[in-house]
Amino acid sequence: MSDYHEPYDLLGDDVRDFHRALVSLREEIEAIDWYSQRIAVCADAELKHVLIHARDEEIEHACLALEWLLKHHPKWDLELRKRLFNEGVDRGELDVRGAEPRGAGLGIGQTQKGT
Repeated sequence: MSDYHEPYDLLGDDVRDFHRALVSLREEIEAIDWYSQRIAVCADAELKHVLIHARDEEIEHACLALEWLLKHHPKWDLELRKRLFNEGVDRGELDVRGAEPRGAGLGIGQTQKGT
């Protein structure tokens, strides 16, 4: 229970489940990274195929954890709906890294016009 920052006994079941989902998501993402690294250096084609399959399973598991978060925490649903698969983002205008449209940022620390 060392991952908890508050006394475990004082936390409700909903908070504990939320924590479980977040920890599971973190672990799945970590596993995706590990498999991706292994795939990148694997010389044996058959083993590489096995590793790709395992990595893709971890992606599915991460998506299942995200799905749970969306269903049980409206703020996650709201924020992800605003940011994922946004039709306003022209995928052809992505920068070299493919992370964001050219000239766009995360908006962290920026003020919005009119506010």
